[in-house]
Amino acid sequence: MTCRLIRLLALAAASFALSAPAPASAQAPADTMARIHQTRAITLGVRESAWPFSFVDAQNGGKPAGYSVDLCLAVVEEIKSTLKLKDLDVKYRTVSGSERIPKLESGEIDLECGSTTNTKARQERVAFGPTMFVAGIRVLVPKGTKADTVQDLAGMTVAVSKGATSEKLMAQLTVSEVKATVKVFDNNDDAFKALRAGTVKAFAQDDSLLLGLAARNKAQDALVLSNFVLSVEPYAIMARKNDTALMAVVDRTLGRLYASREIDPIYRKWFMTDQLSIPVGRLTRESFSRPNKEPGVAMMLGYSL
Repeated sequence: MTCRLIRLLALAAASFALSAPAPASAQAPADTMARIHQTRAITLGVRESAWPFSFVDAQNGGKPAGYSVDLCLAVVEEIKSTLKLKDLDVKYRTVSGSERIPKLESGEIDLECGSTTNTKARQERVAFGPTMFVAGIRVLVPKGTKADTVQDLAGMTVAVSKGATSEKLMAQLTVSEVKATVKVFDNNDDAFKALRAGTVKAFAQDDSLLLGLAARNKAQDALVLSNFVLSVEPYAIMARKNDTALMAVVDRTLGRLYASREIDPIYRKWFMTDQLSIPVGRLTRESFSRPNKEPGVAMMLGYSL
């Protein structure tokens, strides 16, 4: 275990804050920058309701918005500069947790701008940009429900979202650590609705996404996060594996935003609002200071995600 990995494990407990590879699909040629130069167009994959990272903004005509989307649009501006393009048509396609990698591999999207954790398993299929946010898997429960340790989940039905790292993590935990029942939902919204309706007793997901769901649904007073943290989840922009020219632009763009501190107002815009307050965590701040592409860690199970 590297010193860096040990440090991540130690810091995660104080931070505010496993997805297995699917069968390989058709791989799009890794010549995206050349195609963008020819077609003057790029397609960004966005999430429907991963607020505040990536979501369809109903109050703004259904236009995609969020922290990750803003960072991807900064990459788009860098692409225009690099290719000396006056205009670049930005197209959007919504993707779910389970289809984001297949649609990237097939060429339906060129960059994925969501809340995707950089994991060793996913690195076998895609490339990741520098870490842009560090979350941790926790559990959202009704206020008054004991959730001090993972053993408190015993006997509960726990919701997870299909394709999320929490799906595999909870499946492993119910085999080796705690006797709970895992119920898989198609997306975060459905899992959250089940929690509110009482059909599940807990919802395991990245803490930042859980807080966003509670805030958007005005349920902060009714729901609380668990005291335990199950993982370190570094979020990053995804591109096709071996798409080196495009990834170089992603790396350069985020490196500039971090070094210049332009990232700070972007962060405050989405995470320090009237609805939501998530101060910059220690691991996220460290990622801005020292950009890295290290994968996440499942602390309870002692291995990389």
